[in-house]
Parts: sequence; C-alpha cells; structure tokens
Amino acid sequence: MQKILVSACLMGHAVRYDGRAKPLVHPVLERWRAEGRLVTICPEMSAGMPVPRPPAEIADGAGGEDVLEGTARVVEVSGGDVTDAFVIAAENALKLATETGCRYALLIDGSPSCGSGFIYDGSFSGSRRDGAGVTAALLRRAGVAVYSDREVDRLVEVIWD
Repeated sequence: MQKILVSACLMGHAVRYDGRAKPLVHPVLERWRAEGRLVTICPEMSAGMPVPRPPAEIADGAGGEDVLEGTARVVEVSGGDVTDAFVIAAENALKLATETGCRYALLIDGSPSCGSGFIYDGSFSGSRRDGAGVTAALLRRAGVAVYSDREVDRLVEVIWD
C-alpha cells in the first residue's frame, strides 16, 4: 500500500500561520484515510513554531532549494528570520516520510514550507511565483514525489494499489 505524507491543514487541522485550516475536499481522501495511507504533518509545528504565527515568505524571490543551499532566508512580515525553523521543519517532514515509507506527498501550495507549484515572492504583496517551499524541495531531493492540493487527480493516477 502506497503511503502519502499530507499537510495537516489540508486534513482540517487549524495549523496554518493564521490559525486556520484549509481543508481539501476530495472523495479519494476519505478512502485513503480509511485505508491508513495518509501520514499527516504540519512541518512548521513539528519544528516548534506557534499557531498563529506571523506570515513568512522566502526572501528576494528565492525558493526552497536556495534556502537549503544556504543562499536564501525565510523571513516573517515583521522582519524576523525563521530560516532555521523552516529547515528543521523540512528535515522533520523528510524523517517522518522516510520512517513511514511515504513515497508521495500531498502538500498545500503557496506555503514557504509546503508549496510545490507556487510560492510567494518574498515581498508580502500577494505576488506569486513558480517554485517550491523548503519542505517540498527537500522531499523532492530525497525522491519523494510531491503534489500540490490542486493536483489530487494526478496523484490518484499514479497510486495504483
């Protein structure tokens, strides 16, 4: 049985920076939950970040790969540097995926941690850019296939058992 690492906010947990959830409604999710396929995590909470917390973005239009390489920072809207927490969050997610045999991940797009198709550009203006957050980038480096919340149907196509 294929296991899937999934963002906790997508499963209805109020763990986002604003203290809310962003539940994903799709008929396959309940089936996967009943089958025991889903492994839920909020990377930021796993690293000890509070809920709610200030909005954060990867600075200067950079992406998760840049953060992992040490050439970019994750900053809060107030200017606080939370790069280390986001790297720990990514490492925690990868550790959980490895320990539970998750070869796939279903993550919330737009997040500086979980975004896999787009992230915000670091200006806190709402401007998006193509790219991945820190957790999504680290999971991909490790060979985990990462899908966004907008790609559930694509994930269904590759899950065969």
